[in-house]
This record gives sequence, C-alpha cells and structure tokens, in this order.
Amino acid sequence: QVQLVESGGGSVQAGGSLRLSCAASGRPSTTSAMAWFRQAPGKEREFVASINRGDGTTYYADSVKGRFTISRDSAKITVYLQMNSLKPEDTAVYYCAARPSKEYEYAYWGQGTQVTVSS
Repeated sequence: QVQLVESGGGSVQAGGSLRLSCAASGRPSTTSAMAWFRQAPGKEREFVASINRGDGTTYYADSVKGRFTISRDSAKITVYLQMNSLKPEDTAVYYCAARPSKEYEYAYWGQGTQVTVSS
C-alpha cells in the first residue's frame, strides 16, 4: 500500500506560480510512476504530468507543456509540480497518483488540493 498526501495548493492571479508537493509513504518503492491529475468543476479528471520512478522520464499533457514541470526528490519519495504562467483554465482540484509496478492504471490517489487561478 502507498499513501499520498498533497500540499501547496491555493489561489493565485493569472500569470502567477504555485508549487504542489506530494509525499508518498508506505511502500513507494513498489510503484513504477507517479503523476498529477486534475479535475475542474463539471469536467472529468484529466492527466497533467507523470514521472517514471526508474529513469525519471517525464510526460506532460499538451495543455501544460512549457509551463508545468514535474520533478522528484533524490529519495524518490516526494514529487513536485511546479506550475508557472498559470491560467484561469488551470483552476481545478489537483490529485497526486501512483502506479503500482507491472500495472497500467494508477491505483493510489491523494485527497486532492485546490488550485484557483483568477483573471
């Protein structure tokens, strides 16, 4: 089992920056990737970014490329999402997720943290 706790959400004006953190506990070594998803009001949850546990390869949704950066600490326990040039359409609840090794779906989820971007 893996437990995930997000922090760092808040309110910011358009063009501003925020950094989200996701701390993993339990058995994070049993996961192959960690990711950020988000869900805006009335919309489905969508993928934002991910990072592979092994080689650190990163992936991004087209909507955030060049503005968001996913990274991790050297212990591979905490994952960050640096969000720059924020837009009102980035407003959502952001969720951290972890994918168990040898599985295709993200099975572990955090409780979410609200990000609100005002124009």
